Amino acid sequence: MGEFTHGKYIVTHLKENIEVPKWGGNLDPKNTTRVFYLDSKVIEGANYVEVVWFLPTDKKDDASPDPHAHDYDEIVGFFGSDPQNPHDLGAEIEFYIDNERNLMNQSFLASIPAGIKHCPLNILKITRPVFHFATHGGKSYA
Repeated sequence: MGEFTHGKYIVTHLKENIEVPKWGGNLDPKNTTRVFYLDSKVIEGANYVEVVWFLPTDKKDDASPDPHAHDYDEIVGFFGSDPQNPHDLGAEIEFYIDNERNLMNQSFLASIPAGIKHCPLNILKITRPVFHFATHGGKSYA
């Protein structure tokens, strides 16, 4: 990419040595590809955004992000990779919102209002790559 006047506001690669939150659930780090991670440590003043590919794996694990809430709204999305049927997630994801279990097998966006507990989040089964992103109004993941 060439030099641009506002190039400092564009991220084209995952920054190295950035402390990022750990993923839990049925996720094998060898089958998880973090594409982008953005916060105010990467670009001054930027909000948190995370972009990840989850790849099929047979790994089984009970770890998960702990239930938590934020002081800001959060958007969490998971998308299937079948271009002929983009709503088919190609996975089964267990995602708790306000202590309610949601078992998802379709591509989805979840809007989590500030103060609402969410997680655990577990990928129970995955047969095709799944694209994930999360974003919120905070300057880092907390």
